[in-house]
Amino acid sequence: MLFTETALKGAFVIDIEQRQDARGFFARTFCAQEFLDHGLKPTIAQCNLAFNHKIGTLRGMHYQVAPATEVKLVRCTHGAIYDVIIDLRPESPTYKLHIGVELTAQNRRALYVPEMFAHGYQTLTDQAEVVYQMSEFYAPDYQCGLPYNDPAFGIEWPLPVSEISEKDTCWPLFECNSVGANK
Repeated sequence: MLFTETALKGAFVIDIEQRQDARGFFARTFCAQEFLDHGLKPTIAQCNLAFNHKIGTLRGMHYQVAPATEVKLVRCTHGAIYDVIIDLRPESPTYKLHIGVELTAQNRRALYVPEMFAHGYQTLTDQAEVVYQMSEFYAPDYQCGLPYNDPAFGIEWPLPVSEISEKDTCWPLFECNSVGANK
């Protein structure tokens, strides 16, 4: 695996290293030792699958607070998404900054999302499927979120939003709540 740190400290794009032959290729998508070697948390408590019917569907911006903070490893296995993360760690030099990464079935990239990063994505194709490996179990009492269009971050999504959950339209603005207070 090839680990490339993003502009946000501790967040990585992870590319596979293909071993090809006449049959196709083989590649490792996760190795606890390689994650440890890069200072990343290798724990996997659960895996989730999200299927999205329509292009422009938006999910996010979600995160969990202590004592249930979580790391995510996100990969698009069918179609394409624009994946966005926001650093919500007040002590971080990249606090309140965000990045977007295109994850596709073709590029086979994954995005490593550290604890206390808000995460969301928009589908760039119909029938987009996303796999999440999570370091902690889902803890609804510790789930929080931010509006996808919160002016505090100025995220530029590539498409108009075609679908979004009611819950994701109701998160309070960042300036109205301290991180963790908007459960």
